[in-house]
Amino acid sequence: MTTMLGLSLTGRRVVFVGGGAVAARRIGRFVEEGADIVVIAPALGDEMHRAVRAAGLTWIARKAREADVADAWLVHSATGIRPVDDTVAGWCELARVFCVNTSTGSHGSARLTAETRAGDVVVGVASDAGIDPRRAVRLRDAIGAALRAGSLPLRRRRRAGGRVDLVGGGPGPADLMTVRGRRLLAEADVVVADRLGPTDVLGELDPDVEVIDVGKRPGHHPVPQEEINALLVAHARAGRRVVRLKGGDPFVYGRGGEEVAACLAAGVAVEVVPGLTSVVSVPQAAGIPVTHRGVAAGLHVAIGQGPVTDATRAALADDATTTVVLMGVAALGRIVAAAREAGAPADRPVAIVERGHTPQQRTTRTTLERAVADAATAGVSNPAVIVIGDVARAGLLLPEHRPTEAALQ
Repeated sequence: MTTMLGLSLTGRRVVFVGGGAVAARRIGRFVEEGADIVVIAPALGDEMHRAVRAAGLTWIARKAREADVADAWLVHSATGIRPVDDTVAGWCELARVFCVNTSTGSHGSARLTAETRAGDVVVGVASDAGIDPRRAVRLRDAIGAALRAGSLPLRRRRRAGGRVDLVGGGPGPADLMTVRGRRLLAEADVVVADRLGPTDVLGELDPDVEVIDVGKRPGHHPVPQEEINALLVAHARAGRRVVRLKGGDPFVYGRGGEEVAACLAAGVAVEVVPGLTSVVSVPQAAGIPVTHRGVAAGLHVAIGQGPVTDATRAALADDATTTVVLMGVAALGRIVAAAREAGAPADRPVAIVERGHTPQQRTTRTTLERAVADAATAGVSNPAVIVIGDVARAGLLLPEHRPTEAALQ
């Protein structure tokens, strides 16, 4: 019968007997935990020598002695010689020191589990009777995959310190979110969500997770940014885990910097999880690479709100630069005029990709000369990404991800 325990070995003596490949594979776990490690072996294999040197560990170049285990909290014996490992295990038994005996796991008083981690959760898998490390590893990997997918119950049931995580949700599909983002959602007590991004994942949350919709639309901001900042701080101060779920990336026109600053000013722990920005992912869904050898060597990102900057004018005029405009449908006429004034040719390709990575995706391909008229004819609306440059010409590289292109000549 095996009882599973979580042991903290930080700063505590761990003795490794043996310097071969098995010890080399396992010693890293103890190095990461900050154990006080001593290696005892007449010689070290290449892997173990590299591990010892990299971590600056103490190596005693001789055979193990009974006195070596006396002041240890844990001993790991992996000499590859069963009588020697059994002898070390016997010394540990007399000294009441736990011992991992790699020659026969059932003989030692401790076993290393196959571990997987998700945030601050550590799951270990071990066999209760009989040693079957391959089975333990396969089960560990399956559990790890479920943890990373956020499909296991990761929420805390005892309140600890609150915190805020700004999670970039990407362009919309849940499977384009990062693994870390999915895990943090599974841990969240409160989710403050925008209207864009992977809103489908909200249906997977526990029923008692509070979801606050603060989604903004062009010209309509029902929850001002200052109130969003205050919401994040208030819930975190109440000891809740808060996820601020955004479309795209929090730091690409997502006002994530303001939210981070508000949390830091209030003394609230905050981290940012990057997301797949629509600057790249939405054009990709329409078969448009924002850079391409021999076509576009540079990328300029602009926002449609406010005046066209000198940097944007220069990018629009540059044959080798792709200009991607976010939130620019209402400003299309102004952007086209600035491009023409800067010297961009009338036939420069333009693509307007609406609702990228959704079943309603549609791409309008046109030119600077016809962009305003074609957009009006097509009834283009937000959310949309505008791509200006030679990479936007039809058939350059990839087929469109969605079969609903409305190409206007």
